[in-house]
This record gives sequence, C-alpha cells and structure tokens, in this order.
Amino acid sequence: MTIAAALAGCGSSPSTGTAADPAAAVPASAPLYAGATVRPSGSQKTAALSAGRALSHQTDPYLRLLEALQTPGAPALDFTRDVAPWLGPHAGIFLSSPDSSSALLTLLQKGLLGGSATAAFPFGGAGAQGAIVLDTSDAAKARSFLDAQARRAGAHSAAYRGVSYQASSGGVAFALVHRFAVIGSESGVHGVIDTTLGSPALARTSGYATLLAAAPSGALAHLYSNTQSAVAAGAQQGPSGLMQLLAGSREANISLVPSGNSLAVDADALTGGTASATGGLLSSAAGGAQALGELPGESWLAIGLGDVGATLPQDVQGLSALASLGSALGGSAGEGSGTSTLSLKGLLQGLLTPLGELGANTAQARRDFTSWMGSAGVFASGASLLELKGAVVIASKSPALSRAAVAKLAAQLHKAGGSTQPASIPGTDAAVGVRLNGLPVILDIADGRDSSGQSKFVLGLGEASVAAALNPPSTLAGTAPESAAAAALGEGIQPSLTVDFPTLLGLLEGVGLTEDPSISKLVPYLRSVTTLAGGGHSLGAGVERVRLVLGLHQAAG
Repeated sequence: MTIAAALAGCGSSPSTGTAADPAAAVPASAPLYAGATVRPSGSQKTAALSAGRALSHQTDPYLRLLEALQTPGAPALDFTRDVAPWLGPHAGIFLSSPDSSSALLTLLQKGLLGGSATAAFPFGGAGAQGAIVLDTSDAAKARSFLDAQARRAGAHSAAYRGVSYQASSGGVAFALVHRFAVIGSESGVHGVIDTTLGSPALARTSGYATLLAAAPSGALAHLYSNTQSAVAAGAQQGPSGLMQLLAGSREANISLVPSGNSLAVDADALTGGTASATGGLLSSAAGGAQALGELPGESWLAIGLGDVGATLPQDVQGLSALASLGSALGGSAGEGSGTSTLSLKGLLQGLLTPLGELGANTAQARRDFTSWMGSAGVFASGASLLELKGAVVIASKSPALSRAAVAKLAAQLHKAGGSTQPASIPGTDAAVGVRLNGLPVILDIADGRDSSGQSKFVLGLGEASVAAALNPPSTLAGTAPESAAAAALGEGIQPSLTVDFPTLLGLLEGVGLTEDPSISKLVPYLRSVTTLAGGGHSLGAGVERVRLVLGLHQAAG
C-alpha cells in the first residue's frame, strides 16, 4: 500500500484516466498485490487527507512517499510537474516471488519515516521481483516520464513478445504496456506483458474477485495475499508475516479505510471450510471476545484469542513476523539504548520465547502443550514499571495435563538458556519461576483455577500478575473501554483486542524505551493514536473479517 498512500495523498484532482484496474495486468500467480485509488475525490479525498494529517501532523502527509517512484539516477520527483499530467485513477504494485516481500520495507522506511534518500529502488535483478503498475490518463506524457527515468538509469532498449521496453544494467525495467506505466524488475515487466497478451490475470481469479466484492466501501487501498504460496516458500517476514498473523494461511485482502478521526483496517479472508486449522486472528474471532471479557478490568492492553490449541503455532509465527516488521521499519537496533538495561528487542524476544516453546511444531509440544489448550487472553495493566502486571492466560481442557505442563515448559526454557527457581503462589496448584534474557522480572509459570473453577495456565510477569490473571478484582466485560471499542468497530463486532496508546507510550517513556532505536522513529506516529480496537465476524459467502480501528487525535487547524 506504499504507492497507494504516496500518490493518493498527493493527487490534487480526479483524472479521466483509463479507469482500468491494474490487477487486470498482474499475473494470477502473484502472491502479494497492493492496489489503490490514487486520484481520490470528494469525501474519499477529504478522509484520506484528514487521517494522514492527524497521524503525521504534516500538511502534506503523503508527499515523501512519492520517492517510491524514484528510480536509480533520478532526482527527487515533483508530483505536479512529473506525475500529475499523466497519472490515472488507479495504481498497483505486485511481487512475483513471496521471499521478496521484505524489500518493500525499504519504501516504507524511506517514505513514511524519512529513510535515507540514497536507499535503493527495491525492484531489480538482485532485488525484489515484481513491478509497480500505474493507470494513465495521457499515454504520451506517461511514455515521456518513463523515457526520462530510463535514461537517468542508463537503460538500454529491449523487447519481449513484440512489446518494447527499456532495462538498466541493474535489472530495473520501464515500459508502457496497454496504457499502463510499468516500472519494476525485468521479470516483473515480462509478467505484465504476458498477462496483457492473454495469460491468466489476478483480477479474474475466483479468490481475488470474491474478496474484492466483499471489501468495504470507501477503501483507499488494499493489500491482497495468497499466503499459501508465501508459507510454502517460507516467507514469514514483512507483509507476508503480517498477513499470516491476521489470516493464517488463507487467501486474504486487507483494506485501508480512512476517516476524519480514525483509520480502519479490514482484513477479509476466505474460510475454505478449514478456518480453525489455518491460524490467524480471524480464526479466533468467535471465542476471542469472550476471552477478552474475562481479563482484568484495569487492563490497558487486552487480547482475546479463540482455540489456541489449533492456532498457536501459526499465531506465534505471525507475532514474530510482526515484531520483525516493526523493528525493520524503526531501523536497526542494538541490544540496548544508551545506559538503559532494557531494550524493546530484548523484551519482545523474552516474551515470545515461552510462546514459541508452547507452540513448537513438534509431536511432543502438541502432546504436552497445545493438546489441552482452549481459549486464551493476553493483558497488561499498570502505568509504570513498578505497577506493571501482564500475563498470558490459557484456559485448560485438562487440568492434569496443564498442571504437568508447568514443569515441562520450565525445563524447555532452561534448555534454551533460562534459569529456573521454585515458586509458591497462593491459589495455584503448580508454579515455577524462570528468568529469561530481556525480561526485567521473573516470568512465573503457573497453573490454577479462577473464581468459577476453570483451570487456567498462566505465564505472568511476577506473582501479582498471576494473581490478577486468576482472580481479577473486576473484568473487562461490560466496561466503558469494551463498549467504546465495540462502538468503534461497528457491524455488530464484539472486541477481541483493545489498546490504550497514551498509557502504553507513557510506560515506554518511563523506562526510556521511546529512545530505543528500534521504535524511536515510530513514536511520533504512535503519539497521534488514542486507541486500537479489533474484532472479527463472518460476512457470509465464505468470507470472514477482522477489523482493526485506530482512533486518532484530531490534527490542529
């Protein structure tokens, strides 16, 4: 969606264009594709600018993303002079190889976060394979733009199946194909030519067509993924990893819908009749809301998940990929920042390590851990490190097995480098303390029963967290934050995710983590966010939706 945001925000007026969907020129085999309306008008343009300004506090919030079209040797582009005279209403970008997805982070980092102006164009012989495909309103002016960019890149003339194009020594290709301006790797341009000459197009595949028909109105941009291809190729990073977190291994489409005071992300996925086996937050939607309602009422972060016994391995992979995506966007980081003994990277690794052991894809892990798991919740409360409570709480379908799992998980963590110590926590039947690298407190692994007699397995940041997980003074069900989240989500969706960002940032700031290189560039954007609400439901016709809504502070002026 990088190109989408770049040009949609810059577009000053609608264009007559060809009104052609670039997906009609994209190969059907493309595992990742982002499309957008890049010359919005009316309420759509107003909403895009309002949300962009609220998030970035910039008058022209998308202007830097125009650099996504800056190819080797080219100077900085001016939208009005260089692009507006020929750009049509639609644009797209696709990858022909899923293991190239991390290369697109270069564009995000460069445009959104002010990355280096010398960052390499991601497509090419040694880079990502795929292309940017732009609808045009004036083919002659589009060709002039492409010729100028090709000349600056030192490109030479070439031809494929009777269609002429230009390619640089680095494998960046430029072509005008059926009035589409195409810039990408040479193989990506060949793919577009093949498609326009009759090869199967993405737009005409049944999965893509079904998902686009279900997409919300007012969507400015969307990202389609056939993650079955990505998972098979082992692509778990960047956009592929994010898609897997939301939708597991199903075909999915993520739509971006801006408004004046919020930014909604709708992730729709095909159920295929096997939702429970494919992972992703969508497959957890049914039980997630109930699990969230059972978490402590003072939680500023709460996540409810459904049948984690079926989805935990995929969910852990997705969470790991999401952590890597955030770190990549923020920039490289060492183990610490300044004199602080904490680092965000260390914290995330410390939290994900036990989840990784629980969700390991082995016969022993399935027998010892996931076999007894039901729904789960994750919560954090407290506004300072001294007050912080946090835990993963997993409902057990077999008290004997979950009780035995306490010692078994502790043993696995000990093998992984953690140190263990006995623990005696009131209200639990078994407990062990583990000290892990990156975590500032001991992680208590415990099994006990809540006030209703339900057996629960807890990974808690200290004994107080375990106590809060098993017997909270109040729960989130029916509270104002839960009701506000449901209202923000709409469509009758009950929340399975809530986050209060001011509290989160206050906590990070209090321990110095807002200066951590892996997050410091993201902090100004996070300060613009008030809340995050998420939840899912079925749309019928074989499509499920998870909706995420970011509440935004109103931009001044």
